[in-house]
Amino acid sequence: MSIVAAALVVVMLAGLAALVGSSSSRASTQASKATFVATLVSDIGKFNDRSFNQSQKDGLNRARTKLKVKTNALQSNSPSDYIPNLTQGVRLKSNLIIAAGFLLAGDTNTVAAKYPKIKFAITDFDAKGDPFKGRKNVMGLTYASQESGCLVGYLAGLMVKKQGGKQVVGAVGGIKIPPVDTWIAGYKQCAKLANKNIKVLVDYSNEFVAADKCKVVAENMIAQGAKVLFQVAGGCGLGTLKAAAAAGIWGIGVDKDQYNDAKRVMTSGVKRVDNGVYQAIAKAKNGGFRGGGNLLFNLKNGGMGVGKINPAVPKKFITAMNKIKVKIIKGQLKVKTKV
Repeated sequence: MSIVAAALVVVMLAGLAALVGSSSSRASTQASKATFVATLVSDIGKFNDRSFNQSQKDGLNRARTKLKVKTNALQSNSPSDYIPNLTQGVRLKSNLIIAAGFLLAGDTNTVAAKYPKIKFAITDFDAKGDPFKGRKNVMGLTYASQESGCLVGYLAGLMVKKQGGKQVVGAVGGIKIPPVDTWIAGYKQCAKLANKNIKVLVDYSNEFVAADKCKVVAENMIAQGAKVLFQVAGGCGLGTLKAAAAAGIWGIGVDKDQYNDAKRVMTSGVKRVDNGVYQAIAKAKNGGFRGGGNLLFNLKNGGMGVGKINPAVPKKFITAMNKIKVKIIKGQLKVKTKV
């Protein structure tokens, strides 16, 4: 072989090695950039409820930005959309599918059983119990709503005592399910803790969307002398807040801080379902997913709280409420979970 030919062979081999190395490097880079996909499926309250579902979508959007994941938000307009949306999440090659609430439990279990390699999370449901018991690809996102319910109920009780006259407050629930009742249980218990003479009216609209149905329930309570109304009905509950404002009484929001959603909002019981969605995605992406278990959000870890408080509420009432908060966190006050 001539010197020139030998040199050409060396150059060709070097080029081939570089090509193989470059290809291998590109493959490695692509693998490291493999996209994590998270899908959120709403309940019938829809993503424009300015409350429960919208807050979860906020958490999804935050995860997309901060965790650099791909996200999908699938809205359910009726219960018949649950399984199609959950299944669409599978088709979208989701690594994690989050069901936005208690109402999706049965359908989430059905789809999770069919696709055991895909991770699922569900808001407001204990994954340790039925129907998920023993299912290792489902994680519950649970909230001590009764704790925040207690704080806003305590403020309500103090405010009505200060006003004098009829000592009546109310709670307008949506559909009577445990995640609604836990809020109301805390509200009722601590309104009475603040004001032993208070009467707490409780009724349900059987609705999470149509604001006019909550408005009717609210107006009935106002006719019975209620001076504060706590809405626990998602988008429907905006009708409660507006009915309270129209009657010149106080309204209390739920899930998100609803201070600006109506006039005369005293405060809101805040449930950080946005944080729940964000943390579920972070854990599933980073290897911390707890299938068959739950993430608990409460006052102690900031998963529950109270929204902006109206300046009309005396500072001494806020101080008293914060003392109740400390007692709850320390375990000195046990808040009921059933109405």
